[in-house]
Amino acid sequence: MKGQFPTDKFKTLKTPFYYYDTALLRQTLTAINTELSRHDNFIMHYAVKANANRKVLNIICQAGLGADCVSGGEIKRCLEVGFPANKIVYAGVGKSDWEINLGLDNDIFCFNVESIPELEVINTLAAAKGKTARVCFRINPDVGAHTHANITTGLAENKFGIAMRDMEPAIEEAAKLSNIQFIGLHFHIGSQILDMGDFEALCNRINDLQDDLERKHIKIENINVGGGLGIDYNHPNRQPVPNFKDYFDTYAHHLRLRPGQKLHFELGRAVVGQMGSLITRVLYVKQGAAKQFAICDAGMTDLIRPALYQAYHKIENITSDAKEETYDVVGPICESSDVFAKAVDLNKVSRGDILAIRSAGAYGEIMASQYNCRELPKGYITEDL
Repeated sequence: MKGQFPTDKFKTLKTPFYYYDTALLRQTLTAINTELSRHDNFIMHYAVKANANRKVLNIICQAGLGADCVSGGEIKRCLEVGFPANKIVYAGVGKSDWEINLGLDNDIFCFNVESIPELEVINTLAAAKGKTARVCFRINPDVGAHTHANITTGLAENKFGIAMRDMEPAIEEAAKLSNIQFIGLHFHIGSQILDMGDFEALCNRINDLQDDLERKHIKIENINVGGGLGIDYNHPNRQPVPNFKDYFDTYAHHLRLRPGQKLHFELGRAVVGQMGSLITRVLYVKQGAAKQFAICDAGMTDLIRPALYQAYHKIENITSDAKEETYDVVGPICESSDVFAKAVDLNKVSRGDILAIRSAGAYGEIMASQYNCRELPKGYITEDL
């Protein structure tokens, strides 16, 4: 939908860059908060790894969401932007000492712990500061998700979490440590999930685990189910705001929460995915032996998802109304995998045309690199233009 872009202003900016539609972001946040308000015990932490642009984070913070961080750098940025420390959760399979100390010094809500050795290190570091660390155990529920293999995290073969058979020993170990307060269980089965049945399967697994723990008189204060809700990459204009009602209702209907339990969510892609586009200029149109190429100034250094995950992103020529032709849209990087799309129909492309690569608000700017000594792309919000 070309009219949604300030194309005239784009023409004055150096490409490639990311453009974030803040009206859509605020609409998405309103939809989330509307659904959360229907459930007194539902709490949302935005997964910062999806997009850590400061201006984007500021809008999310103002909407009242907490933050789900996976590095010390993300914790620092969230604190700088204004997220309350008591709304920050810190996950990650390899937390270094300085990152743990940062969380302890700022009294974050909790650490999502992924191993007994990590638990012991947190206890030692907390003891040195005379503090008590709140922890949830990330349990690997061995639940598969209908998504790309590289973003499935809940199977026994994945590196994440504590095996179900080790859950009870981990809880018992936490009870022995004087500087640890065990406050809940954490789960996450993967990303870009569109089948609510996957989340139902997680609910069923959690129900069984809770029943087992209750038989042993172990009560859980917090359940964290991670995130994973996907977006519509094929039709970003048709459903710009994900169906949060179905998502939250799935947990409300299938997860048997106990009285007083709080349910935490860590959505990232669903919050920011659709509001972002990578904006790039066409450098050359090259006629090959069997196809024609639209060669752009953006490449896999700016948006790696197509090369890394074979991910699809809708591409639009927002400066042409000419008849459609078929192109391979590629970048300038010296790698054969530097391809955004093959055999895509675009309004006839000419040198200097501006293309919008849609649904790039999540895992776009944040994953950019400087391979080939390229500059990192800038990110602009609507208010900047």
